[in-house]
Amino acid sequence: MNRFVKYVLLLALVAALVIPAAACAQKSVVEESTKWSGMAPAPGAAPMAPAPSGFTVGRSSETDYYSTDGAGAEDAVDRKIVRTGSISMEVEDIIKAQTEIADIAVQYDGYVVSSNLNAAKENPRGFISFRVPAEKFDTALAKLRQLAVKVTNENTNSQDVTEQYTDLKAQLSNYEATEAQYLELLKKADNVKDMLEVQRELSNVRGNIERIKGRMQYLERTSDTSLIEVSLTKSTPIGESTWDVTGVFKGAVDGLIAFGKVLLSVLIWLLVFSPIWIIVLVIIFIVRRRKKAKSGTAEAK
Repeated sequence: MNRFVKYVLLLALVAALVIPAAACAQKSVVEESTKWSGMAPAPGAAPMAPAPSGFTVGRSSETDYYSTDGAGAEDAVDRKIVRTGSISMEVEDIIKAQTEIADIAVQYDGYVVSSNLNAAKENPRGFISFRVPAEKFDTALAKLRQLAVKVTNENTNSQDVTEQYTDLKAQLSNYEATEAQYLELLKKADNVKDMLEVQRELSNVRGNIERIKGRMQYLERTSDTSLIEVSLTKSTPIGESTWDVTGVFKGAVDGLIAFGKVLLSVLIWLLVFSPIWIIVLVIIFIVRRRKKAKSGTAEAK
């Protein structure tokens, strides 16, 4: 019985020490929660609005990071598919083909992104890229094939960016909620220092909002319209000779010039190293003379 009483007294003593300490810690936490970067509520002012349910604020190494409990992450979003295509083809007239391709883009409610022409006589080439609504992608490709004398290469690609778009949408929702909270804090700031701190954080949040909106708009635009790139080369009519006398003569002249450069380089090297190889030749000559002289003396004996 005495041992039991001792245990009870010991537990009562521990409780008497722990409970006041926990109460002080809780009071400290409550007081700290009423501050933001050293900002305390003004006398007589309403208490600071609590953060939205499930909302937490933290600091990352580069910018503020905000997270929610993910309740809205499953919002239904249309599939975002980015489709691109490239086609290489031979045509009779490159300039005419470029004009016709630009007309196809306009015909299917699209627009030309870029176009260039290399009008070299030996090997003329052209390039044009355009965008059309995603639902007219296959029709536009079929129309392009009709312009070609020969399609030498064709490639299409599809990329699903729905998950990336959904993630950006969730981030945007978080940042907008944080922006609203900072605006409330800004109304309650009672000195210049606190106002500047809140405005700085608010500026960071708005910068992230603009960045995410820009990325979302890019994904929307690239998924709503498809990019088609067309490479053009001039076809050679059957029976037409591709032998070019001027080209052959120019190639021969270039070869002669290259040979002359190599020969001149060799001569320059020989001239620069002449002291060395002349000394070597003189030594070889003297050695051979002595050998002949010795051999002649031996024969005379």
